[in-house]
Amino acid sequence: MVTSRWTPASAQAASPRRRGAVLERAILDAALEQLSTVGWKGLTMEGVAAGAQTGKAAVYRRWPSKEDLVADALQAGLPSFEAAPDLGSVRADLVALCRRARDAMYSRPGFALRSVIHECDPIQVERFHGVIVEGVVEPTIKLLRDVIERGIERGEVRPDALNSYVLDAAPAMMMYRSKMCGSEWSDEEIDEMVDRLMLPLLRPDSA
Repeated sequence: MVTSRWTPASAQAASPRRRGAVLERAILDAALEQLSTVGWKGLTMEGVAAGAQTGKAAVYRRWPSKEDLVADALQAGLPSFEAAPDLGSVRADLVALCRRARDAMYSRPGFALRSVIHECDPIQVERFHGVIVEGVVEPTIKLLRDVIERGIERGEVRPDALNSYVLDAAPAMMMYRSKMCGSEWSDEEIDEMVDRLMLPLLRPDSA
């Protein structure tokens, strides 16, 4: 069973004066906490309210449904994507990028997002489609594209390797082995995936 790598912050004393953006942030944080520990099916508005140390009415006043609350919590909690690594070689860049993705997968928002993807029915997942695509899929693909384009410019990567199948390979493998094999993606496993999967897909034919 995969275990979390993050450690929740110490609970703060209840503050009846919290309101506005401060209270909303506390509620969103509590929703992420619930998702990452008890999952989508275990999350309740009452549990979120208790975690945020506020009343249930304060949650429902802002988010009329569990789906609305979770969508906003995911959007607020997903990590920002920085520029792609530029370490001088396509291998080094891919290793650094995959390690960054691994760390995001095992963060609190990462566990929360996977609980939604794996536990929701197809109709419910559709409610979060935009958040997942715009917040995770598209930024990840962009960074991979940047790394591969830079490799093409250096002559390390053949031009026709820049296609959707290659761009999907590493994220798909990481998600599959995490879910089906319980892999936590050690540094050694990431190195091996890059060497055995990604580099053979990218190398010029003469390499």
